[in-house]
Amino acid sequence: MKICIFTNHFFPEDFKVNDIAFELAKLGHEITVLTAIPDYPKGKFYDGYSLFRRRREVVNGVNVIRLPIIPRGKGGAIRLVLNYLSYYFCLSVFTFFHGLKNKYDRIFVHLTSPFFIGVCARKLSKRQRIPLLFWVLDLWPESLISAGGISNPLIIKPQIKMVQKVYDQCSKILISSKGFEKSICEKGNYKDKLVYFPNWAEDVRGETPANFDINKIEPFASKSEDDFILLFAGNIGEAQNLDAVVEAAKLLKDEKNIKFVFVGDGRRKETLEQFARENDLHDTVFFLGRYPITTMPVFMNASDVLMFSLKDELCFNLTVPAKVQFYMSQGKPVLAMINGDGADLVEEAKCGFSANAGNSEDFANKVKLLSNMPKRELQALGENGRNCYQENFTKQQRIAQLNDLLNSGVN
Repeated sequence: MKICIFTNHFFPEDFKVNDIAFELAKLGHEITVLTAIPDYPKGKFYDGYSLFRRRREVVNGVNVIRLPIIPRGKGGAIRLVLNYLSYYFCLSVFTFFHGLKNKYDRIFVHLTSPFFIGVCARKLSKRQRIPLLFWVLDLWPESLISAGGISNPLIIKPQIKMVQKVYDQCSKILISSKGFEKSICEKGNYKDKLVYFPNWAEDVRGETPANFDINKIEPFASKSEDDFILLFAGNIGEAQNLDAVVEAAKLLKDEKNIKFVFVGDGRRKETLEQFARENDLHDTVFFLGRYPITTMPVFMNASDVLMFSLKDELCFNLTVPAKVQFYMSQGKPVLAMINGDGADLVEEAKCGFSANAGNSEDFANKVKLLSNMPKRELQALGENGRNCYQENFTKQQRIAQLNDLLNSGVN
């Protein structure tokens, strides 16, 4: 089939839609991706991309069309609004003319905030009378309310109407978290359209860089038998609420054997580093910066526990971050500081523990609990997580499920 994928982000940006496009192309489908010039998460165009370079290319057999945007910069409110609206405007205009010359069999939407790409996909689906499959990864307008702090009914009500129009047009609405069902069904009679379609772990196969040696990186280089390392890997932003994690590290400051390691970059990294310096946490808190994704299994294998957190916001409480499945796939215990569905999954899989979102004291207590557990019990938690992942969350399962939905001919 000829399938058009709408997404805000695509390769070389790191999102699950990359796997979907590439795997569907391997299955013989002709895939076209409509996306923006890559600028996430650093807020500037990736090297080699610009308004005049690499606007059209073929990546792993996928036709990629990149539309102009105003880069998000440092992520301030004004720049984000300009980033969102510039892409929506360019996508709206482009989709109208593109749809006149190009006929598709299916449309697939990879929805991260904002919701506007759904409007463009809906129009093309309606005009060409073809099925629209919509993968919801962020609830809208809940994300606007939680992350943007916008609650004015004059703004929110039109957003709900926009969402309802798109959902009305959808053949199937794929949800990454079961907690999304209540919010979506409150907007209309969509229960029969809903399909549970969770995240899967990133494909991190490949050679590590030749100059990478974890035994030269602290605190791994000097790790003793008594040391207990907790690792966070990923974006260090506002939503992750890692401030509460370093607060927990401060509470455990005198437990010199407990080390908190952060691999990644983001808007909050400098602030958190400053906090660690001001509170003399140089012996127990380590910010290592960005590393290639192929090094992540090495970091995780050398750690004792994998940790993550999110803010106590409605849109996050209803979300199971992809990080959960990735951590579970690595066979290590998981420690979460999150409310809702993400915490429930960790508890149900018996792969670790969860603390209430933002509760540093609760988190610190869970850290001490884990650090005092025998190694065989820690290994059992990790094995529980890996088994749960293999049974429920592999990429092969999701691609097969999506291919069946695309082939079902729903209208």
